[in-house]
Amino acid sequence: MARNVLGGPLKSCSHSPKTGFFRDGCCNTDRRDQGVHTVCVRVTDEFLEFSRRQGNDLSTPAPQYRFPGLRAGDQWCLCAPRYAEALDAGVAPQVVLDATHEKTLEYVDLDDLLRHAILEEN
Repeated sequence: MARNVLGGPLKSCSHSPKTGFFRDGCCNTDRRDQGVHTVCVRVTDEFLEFSRRQGNDLSTPAPQYRFPGLRAGDQWCLCAPRYAEALDAGVAPQVVLDATHEKTLEYVDLDDLLRHAILEEN
């Protein structure tokens, strides 16, 4: 069973839009996931612009990959190295801890994730 950064079972991140390396709604990973899509975030306009400037436009739809494009407020399984870059740049989006895979801790400190945690889920 996949575990989250708090040691519990990994919960779903988003089914609308459908996220995850496996497009199963969860931030699951395995050795094929070279990007390490393990951080469940709630994206912001500021982060989306940062990602676009880094060469990964997450706002523009790419139908050939079944990717609708993201808008502020969407939840998405983000690559752990990109999240670390966003932290360093001061534009890290909020994190859903129980939906963030424990593999993330190889790239980002738990304290940083806790500082950016979404405290209440609706």
